[in-house]
Amino acid sequence: MATAAFPTRDDFAALLNDSLGGENETFEGKVVTGKVTAIENDLAVIDVGLKSEGRVPLREFAAPGQKAELNVGDEVQVFVDRVENAQGEAMLSRDRARREAAWDLLEKEFEAGNRVEGVIFGRVKGGFTVDLGGAVAFLPGSQVDIRPVRDVTPLMDQPTPFQILKMDRRRGNIVVSRRAILEETRAEQRSGLIQSLAEGQVIEGVVKNITDYGAFVDLGGIDG
Repeated sequence: MATAAFPTRDDFAALLNDSLGGENETFEGKVVTGKVTAIENDLAVIDVGLKSEGRVPLREFAAPGQKAELNVGDEVQVFVDRVENAQGEAMLSRDRARREAAWDLLEKEFEAGNRVEGVIFGRVKGGFTVDLGGAVAFLPGSQVDIRPVRDVTPLMDQPTPFQILKMDRRRGNIVVSRRAILEETRAEQRSGLIQSLAEGQVIEGVVKNITDYGAFVDLGGIDG
């Protein structure tokens, strides 16, 4: 007498996928475009074309330190974690969608050696966190400025250029530097100043140090 085999987890997944018309394979793990159909308290209800809508916290649509500007009818990019959860709703994430898009762009900028724009929004051990348009990077304290900075408050929540020092998408790590930008700018100013100097020319400078044999003067990137 033949015995009936118990269905495996993969069998259940296949049955679910078939019942959804292949939606699992088509949508899960991808960034898709959806439409905001309602805003309920602190949640945005979004339709991405699945059997059920999903709810995403409004905070995921807001920039650091700002409120979300979202209206019914707006089209947004979201990441589909799961087609359907235990409550029968689609599991969507705006943060994940922004992060995926940001990583794609940042990898290209890193390979090209270009600067990127970010916002310092938090403090962590050894440095600060920077929002690079959806991807979070680490800014070491030593890379904030050319000289030690005691108060970084004026720099926080302000768009600032950074140079990516290294990044690892698999581990989700990005390290950036503001100091590298300042040093590059200073080098450019130094080069321009040297070319503009002429013997007998009178220019202004700042006294940096006084010794027994003279004074050191900063001429805007050049010590004299």
